[in-house]
Amino acid sequence: MTYDWKLVVDAADPHAQAEFWAAALGYEIEDNAALIGRLLGFGALDEGDTVERWGRRAFRDLVAVRHPEDRVDEESGTGLGRRILFQRVPEAKSGKNRLHIDLHVGAERRAAEVERLTGLGARTVGEFKEKGGSWVAMTDPEGNEFDVQ
Repeated sequence: MTYDWKLVVDAADPHAQAEFWAAALGYEIEDNAALIGRLLGFGALDEGDTVERWGRRAFRDLVAVRHPEDRVDEESGTGLGRRILFQRVPEAKSGKNRLHIDLHVGAERRAAEVERLTGLGARTVGEFKEKGGSWVAMTDPEGNEFDVQ
């Protein structure tokens, strides 16, 4: 059995993080405008809980990216598959991640991919070569670690 899943990432600016990771992974930023409209209509959400982003209404404090081939709940715009949800938190990141993403691009594409990701706002932390393989350790714009293998 397989499951739909989402990885939840704390962020200072969830929208900027969604833009970075959507570009990095080839994912799509979810469009929850219809759901937000319904929640506003029911009084379950206030205008202050939303922002205008990407030419549409979005949640102020959270946004998800999804794999472009996965199903979407048409009523909410929520992805039904592989997702990353970025949620605003008041505290800054502290310490090393306990979980990180590895991007498997292959040795022949690694340098070009590192350059592309750097152009999106990532930073190279170091290059590593061990018996099990080699990779470039990087951080996203908010300092979350990931590897390019």
